[in-house]
Amino acid sequence: MSTTMAGNRVPGSPSRVADVNDIGAALVRSWWLIALRGLFGVLFGLGALILPLATILALVLLFSAYMIVDGVFSIAAAFRVARQGNRWGLLALQGIASLATGALAFLWPGITIVAFVFLVAAWSIVMGCLSFAAAVRIDGSHGRWWLALNGIASLMFGLLALLAPLAGAVVLTWWIGAFALVFGVLLIILAFRLRSRRNDLRPMATVRPTI
Repeated sequence: MSTTMAGNRVPGSPSRVADVNDIGAALVRSWWLIALRGLFGVLFGLGALILPLATILALVLLFSAYMIVDGVFSIAAAFRVARQGNRWGLLALQGIASLATGALAFLWPGITIVAFVFLVAAWSIVMGCLSFAAAVRIDGSHGRWWLALNGIASLMFGLLALLAPLAGAVVLTWWIGAFALVFGVLLIILAFRLRSRRNDLRPMATVRPTI
């Protein structure tokens, strides 16, 4: 019997190559699913760029639904734990907090958007200050000006978001939309490249252990 055990696959062995080929063949056969993912990404990205306020409002409502569902499950888990005679207070508090957050986001979505924008604005200002401070300390040949410009851009966005949170929310949604659009286009390109490889699929040979 071969000294190589069936459970330990050596890199470059026939079984390893077969696994890689199987994954590639599965991707080729599922090219249309990847194309659909890309299409949805493109549609979402275009929607976020064209209707940024509606997009961020939809995201807030989705977050609200998630918080409400999470709160219901946490409270249900707390009841089950209480029946077993264990401590249930923390689970119940988590559930109540999630329900309250979800209800607040659903009833007053504008408050949720503003709070989120303020949080991102504070982060952007801190990162901008750190980037600008680092640019002052490093040598000019190491990209000082690019780092300084990055810090200035972060500071400007943070101040804009603090002074005009709705404008900051629109910019954030544009960023999300641009990312989704680029990601969707790349997925569509990948899908059609996989589609062009359908004729290359060949039945994989079964690898048998040597005896």
